[in-house]
Amino acid sequence: MERYPDFPQIPERLSGLVDLAYNLWWSWHPEARLLFKQLSHPLWKECVHNPIRLMHHLPADVFDEAATDPDYLLRYDIVMHRFRRYMDERNGWFQEAYGEGGNGMRIAYFSAEFGLHHSLPFYAGGLGFLAGDHLKECSDLHVPVVGVGFMYADGYLHQRLTPDGWQEDIVETLDRAAAPITQVAGPDGKPLEVTVPLMDPDLLAYVWRVDVGRVPLYLLDTDHPANPPEYRSISSRLYTGDRELRLRQEIVLGVGGRRMLAALGVEFSAVHLNEGHPAFALLELLRERVEEGTPFDQAVREVRGTSIFTTHTPVPAGFDVFSDDLITKAFNSYPASLGLSTEEFLSLGRDPASPGSGFNMAMLALRLCGHANAVSERHGQVSRELFGGLWPGRPIDQVPVGSITNGVHLPTWLNSRMAALFDRHFFETSPNWLEEHDVSAIWKLVDAIPDGELWNLHIALKAKLLNRMRERRRRVFAGGNEDPGRFVAEGVMMDPSVLTIGFARRFSTYKRADLVFRDPERLRRILTHKKRPVQLIFAGKAHPSDEEGKRMLQRIYGFARRPEFEGRIAFLEDYGEQTAQYLVHGVDVWLNNPLPPMEASGTSGMKAAMNGVVNCSILDGWWLEGFNGVNGWAFGGEAQGGDRSNSDAEAIYRLLEEEITPLYYRKGLDGVPHDWVRLMKASIRCCAPRFSARRMVKEYVGHYYPHLLSCAASGFEVCPVDPPELSLAGREG
Repeated sequence: MERYPDFPQIPERLSGLVDLAYNLWWSWHPEARLLFKQLSHPLWKECVHNPIRLMHHLPADVFDEAATDPDYLLRYDIVMHRFRRYMDERNGWFQEAYGEGGNGMRIAYFSAEFGLHHSLPFYAGGLGFLAGDHLKECSDLHVPVVGVGFMYADGYLHQRLTPDGWQEDIVETLDRAAAPITQVAGPDGKPLEVTVPLMDPDLLAYVWRVDVGRVPLYLLDTDHPANPPEYRSISSRLYTGDRELRLRQEIVLGVGGRRMLAALGVEFSAVHLNEGHPAFALLELLRERVEEGTPFDQAVREVRGTSIFTTHTPVPAGFDVFSDDLITKAFNSYPASLGLSTEEFLSLGRDPASPGSGFNMAMLALRLCGHANAVSERHGQVSRELFGGLWPGRPIDQVPVGSITNGVHLPTWLNSRMAALFDRHFFETSPNWLEEHDVSAIWKLVDAIPDGELWNLHIALKAKLLNRMRERRRRVFAGGNEDPGRFVAEGVMMDPSVLTIGFARRFSTYKRADLVFRDPERLRRILTHKKRPVQLIFAGKAHPSDEEGKRMLQRIYGFARRPEFEGRIAFLEDYGEQTAQYLVHGVDVWLNNPLPPMEASGTSGMKAAMNGVVNCSILDGWWLEGFNGVNGWAFGGEAQGGDRSNSDAEAIYRLLEEEITPLYYRKGLDGVPHDWVRLMKASIRCCAPRFSARRMVKEYVGHYYPHLLSCAASGFEVCPVDPPELSLAGREG
């Protein structure tokens, strides 16, 4: 039970604005955002596109004026009709495909982070935005899902660079009252409390709700006054380096998440784990069944038959591993509850390839989930090799770990002006193109768009990106105490007529953000070429504890300040979701060069491609599937041992010198580079349908979700799973 705060200044005629603001449906519908923007464009910008904050700051006379404006009221009525119709629809694609019986089933989707909108900074990177896009697409397709995660009060770190380019991490504490989130109340009207055991004393957590269209997302908050200080901070920060605190987080997420759903009365038929962080939820489900009298082996069968594990990690070091001592201390009552010895319990998290390394959350998830998948075809191969030890004696290609390549939520990431362009040219042939955007045939219509229209829009979006960079630096400078030398390093001199390459992602060493600087003099010649100049825009954050990532960032910032590069390199400070939108809409080329096979999938290049930005990427992750020879550039496909950085950098330089820059600057008499636009169209045509979250969610439904739901519906009689042996003494898995 939730209740929105009062906004007494909003007249009854516009009361629907409150309902709209508290549902993130507005975040992927431009016409809904426009309703808020039109109330006060300057304040909308100042509130960073957060409608709750906007409504708190606007005086009553603004709403009164809007309530008497016929044009505004017409737009308001149309948007509210669309919103209410969306929310009231009972059946959609999922029910049409799998019957209305699906309405009685629900999948609990657990994730440590959710990237939904910058007004709710509960994310660190790609994993969170993948989870957020998954929920949005489930909402659009009527897939019955409920999200479970954390309400990180201090979870988002802003990036501030010192004059020499060293990253400082600035904590942003969430103003709960000014965010599209509501606290859940219990039957007594007081804030609902969830008790999480396994700690002494028991931990108490509040519950918050975010409405993501039709999908509810429930978030645990340990900042409860009855908790000791070390407990109150458990949900404050995302991905702490303290192992004991990290274990507590994952206990709260998994065990607490399951108990939260029970306290809410939310019934679910299956569990989807987005990475291994929430895997303790499966232990809690197992314990419940055993304590209710279900034999252990049958309880394992039931949990496995209704659970799926999605792994995003291509290396063993990426999985959370806890010492036996920490696990034994935290779960001291669980072995007896399950009828296991301590060693049998610990064996649930053992890695056969490294049995003495500790309790591995990925191994726990694989042993208790009947289905598992990687997030690209290549990552599937890597994962089968990584997890093959759980199925001893099996050929690697028969290890039961599948793959569903990630996708992105097209309505969120497609620029609204680009969508309007598609609408004008698609409507006559395919008026429902947006609702059917995963149909490849529809995207052949992009070829009919006049080259000049697409090119002029792209140039306008690039100018918008560069203007935003200048405006941000101007506002910082106006605040005083600003080093004028930073203007060049942060892109003030950049030119929208110059070929612009974007590189934006977390600054981890394997992503090799500095690869293009392998030969600085050769790069300088490319960037400052008199006839075919190039600009580079970098953005991204290093993890607070990643010193090498910070040093890499600092080196790049140093290059951006060098006068010999003539302002052709920029670093955008404080990269986040909003900056990402500008970048994937506005650069010409998206560069990606991680060390293979370390890119499990990648999604930023997908977002760029659907907006006509051309990818130049190493053949790893999603690009192995996306590259078709005519929609961008690829390199690094050959197997190499040792340090391959020199050869990969050479490939990038060669592509820039011989293919990319000549093509970009080869323009017709009308000033349009028609061959380049042909490449843009090929990128959109190939990537928009194939790498959409719609295709991704439909594949989860087609490959996994019905099996999970039918297993539960059959009373666990039909559970076709192929899990690893539990290898428990005296038991069969």
